[in-house]
Amino acid sequence: MANDFNKEERVAFEEILEGFQDAEVMSKNVSKYGTDQKEMERSNDTIWRPQPYVMNSFDGTDMTSNFNDKTQLAVPASINIEKSSPWIMSATEMRDALQEKNLGKAARQKLASDINVAILNTASMQGSLVVPVSAAASGYDDVALIEAIMNEQGVSPEDRILALSTRDYNGMASNLADRQTMGSKVTSAYERSFVGQIASFDTWKLDYSKRITAAAGGAITVDTRTATGNGYVPRAITTSPTTAERLNVDNRYQTLTFADGAGDISDVVAGDCFTIAAVNAVHQITKEDTGQLKTFRVISATDTTITFSPPIIDPAIGTDSEAEVQYQNCVVNTESATSAVTWLNIDPTAINPFWHKDAMEILPGRYAVPENAGTAVMRGKTDSGLELVMQKWYDINTMKTKFRLDTRFGVVNKAPEMSGILLFNQIA
Repeated sequence: MANDFNKEERVAFEEILEGFQDAEVMSKNVSKYGTDQKEMERSNDTIWRPQPYVMNSFDGTDMTSNFNDKTQLAVPASINIEKSSPWIMSATEMRDALQEKNLGKAARQKLASDINVAILNTASMQGSLVVPVSAAASGYDDVALIEAIMNEQGVSPEDRILALSTRDYNGMASNLADRQTMGSKVTSAYERSFVGQIASFDTWKLDYSKRITAAAGGAITVDTRTATGNGYVPRAITTSPTTAERLNVDNRYQTLTFADGAGDISDVVAGDCFTIAAVNAVHQITKEDTGQLKTFRVISATDTTITFSPPIIDPAIGTDSEAEVQYQNCVVNTESATSAVTWLNIDPTAINPFWHKDAMEILPGRYAVPENAGTAVMRGKTDSGLELVMQKWYDINTMKTKFRLDTRFGVVNKAPEMSGILLFNQIA
């Protein structure tokens, strides 16, 4: 083939693939789901992935009245991220094989970074467990707070990940380096700013991190009375009233009308974090009140409504259905027509996302690039299933050769209540 890869280029691609696998750090800290690419094409690259079941238990031996249907919740997951790094080389530049190799290395680094950023952004913007800290990062006590919020709400204790901005990570390393009783761990903190595992979390240092702005919504309220029907009822499917078509339901979000106080709902933006007066979190399994306010994240907002995650699920203010009992996530201790919203992101700061590995999922995609259409094609997969495609095409008119490196994937936060963010320097 006129545009075939030479031996040096094939060796370079193997090195690129190996380096790509090493650099996609975040994809190793989330679960993976392989899809049938033919079926994905037929379903507009979207598949519904199940959320974890939450089951109930009852006292006694007679279970006659307790055999009820269980609601299986699912979320839509899409392969919708396509990243490409193209470059061009002239016939004179092609004389130096090292330049071609270096360009390929840089392209690989950018694509691996794109994957890491996509995972971090999804966790940063959709994780609903919010831990604001008034001071700068200081060490164990900060991570212990996010361990507490996960434990209190029944998140499994293994496979927990915390990604910290460089400044916050180094602040924790500084605290660790000051300790005199932990041997080699102190030495690593001092010499390499290394924290490692702390309070059940594997920690990672980010050379980039998303930032959150100060909430500008001001004083707003929401009605939490039973009579308003603002309690959310989880449903696996909904039936169209006109066509009787059965459709899946995404139960991660709820949209409610909020009332302006001295604030302005139009100033609320995606990512804002808040609590609602007297709405406490419960343990997801035991359903016991944790004594801590439930935290919520804004997904989108209009002049009067806010779509937020997670929904308010409390059988006492809803329909008291089996699904509400099964997936109860909070308790409204005091119903009110004007339950006050308190914003948690008081000051701009870096977002430090954390999650349980099963909460976040990556879906590798694939390009069906023809290999007999005049363009040379090489492809390879990493251990996480992500595919890297390299193509080469020579233009006789200009004596220039085009290269491109491509990957395709999707990221989904299946369980926002098993992921969240740690915010430092939130001074009221």
